[in-house]
Amino acid sequence: MTTNRRRFLAAAAAPLFVPRSAFGSNDRIQYGVIATGARGRYLNRKFQNLGAKCVALCDVYEPHLELAGGDSPEARTFLDYHELLAMPGIDAVVLAGPDHQHWPMLKAALDAGKDAYSEKPLSWSLAQSREMIAGVRATDRIVQIGMQRRSAPAVHQALRVVRDGMLGRVTQVKAKWNWNVSRPLDNSPLPGKLDWERFLGPAPRRPLEPMRFRKWRVFRDYAGGNMTDQGAHLMDVVQWFLESGPPQSAVAQGFVAKMTGAEHPDVFTAVFDYGDFLATWSLNYCNDFHDSWSITFMGDEATMVLDKDGFTVWAEPWKSNREPVMYVRAKLPVEPHIENFLECVRTRREPNCPVEVAAEAVSAPHLANLALFEGRKVTMKAAGG
Repeated sequence: MTTNRRRFLAAAAAPLFVPRSAFGSNDRIQYGVIATGARGRYLNRKFQNLGAKCVALCDVYEPHLELAGGDSPEARTFLDYHELLAMPGIDAVVLAGPDHQHWPMLKAALDAGKDAYSEKPLSWSLAQSREMIAGVRATDRIVQIGMQRRSAPAVHQALRVVRDGMLGRVTQVKAKWNWNVSRPLDNSPLPGKLDWERFLGPAPRRPLEPMRFRKWRVFRDYAGGNMTDQGAHLMDVVQWFLESGPPQSAVAQGFVAKMTGAEHPDVFTAVFDYGDFLATWSLNYCNDFHDSWSITFMGDEATMVLDKDGFTVWAEPWKSNREPVMYVRAKLPVEPHIENFLECVRTRREPNCPVEVAAEAVSAPHLANLALFEGRKVTMKAAGG
């Protein structure tokens, strides 16, 4: 493990909170939201509930901007995010655009001297991850990537279970996500005005297809699909808990089952080789068994299952009637992660999920996508990760 990686993992090992009482009453952070789709509007409401003030909104799709204006009626609205970034009085920006716009938007925010809370996954590719790290570290800006498990108390409690050795030697980890949400893509005309060219940004030029805007995540020009979307969250936890760094290699298979029109699969499994343990990452958006996500850490002394409701530990050997030795129920709210960012904007401390952590988190899913679409085993060394 390199010295730099050790430093950043240590910084992210526990939530960094500064009591609000340490600050004056007139230091309310003013921010703008760039991309006001469902996630952008959700984050905007959370930021406002935590005391920050939204002063600007930007989107290429007029109906989204109108909806966001209902939550922030005093905010100025923009079509071009460069104009928002030039507005006086903005301390930070919330970036919630498609994956292919993450780096252009973040780079523009850095160039404008703004701190940024950017949605995950960090990047559109492994190469772009390296470029983003270099770009952020060439500035003094605070950048938090929206991977809220890094600030969740229950996840930190589960981390201590693994680090304290309760599971023994972990040889396999199984990450999964099941939601029965796949449907054929809707390519009917969009209601309202869309600036398609601004949406495309650095992506290849092509005529407007409404389904590409509605479901941009399942098209390779704009995103890494659900492999990188949900995978960045879950594989981050795997690598963080086991202090492994990125995998040595990946294989993957998947297919489009019900999401007709999509390029990325709605059913897949990837297998990662970390040298001293294996990890699988499986997603099925055609089945709701156990609803949502879980990560199973399998050790020779115990097994832990971490999910959206907390975590449970069972001791070895397995018996069907055995009671768990630890059972912790807790939700994983996004608020602690946002609050960590706001406090770091004030204190200039490193946030819980800096770009180095986010780059490692998405490295395995990026590698799996290469393996999936190339139909072969891909090593991290060959991929340049």
